[in-house]
Amino acid sequence: MAEEARALELVRFADRTQSVTVEVACDAPVVMGDERFYAAEVMLVSGFVSGRVGLMVSLEDLNDWGRCLDILAEDEAVEWPSGDRSAWLEVVPGDPVEVTVQDSPSTQIAVRVPLDVATEWLEENRLRLSQVRAAVGHRISGAANDSCGG
Repeated sequence: MAEEARALELVRFADRTQSVTVEVACDAPVVMGDERFYAAEVMLVSGFVSGRVGLMVSLEDLNDWGRCLDILAEDEAVEWPSGDRSAWLEVVPGDPVEVTVQDSPSTQIAVRVPLDVATEWLEENRLRLSQVRAAVGHRISGAANDSCGG
């Protein structure tokens, strides 16, 4: 992202050699109708392929990610964010966890990455979601928030 200090990691699936992450910008949202969208970026890094794809994340998408984490805790697969407006992830829990990055709307490329994640991956992703919600909440309420990491 253009200003790394203004982004927070929302999603992280990683092992020693590869990762899939989603960073959400804390800058002012793009307002479309009644909905606010925050710029985000999916980053995939592996020895075979690496890439980035942008997406927009709404407050409802953050709520959906929370529900997805609950579903993942039940060992069921999820797709996030929903809809056809941007790239999305499919996460299949297991050993290893499989994360597929889909860029359907534009390039129609999909890359699946098996990851030997740490046992606390679910709790860590819940904490990331909480931090992004707090940063976005400060922005919405008008509180001074000079950086997303604050």
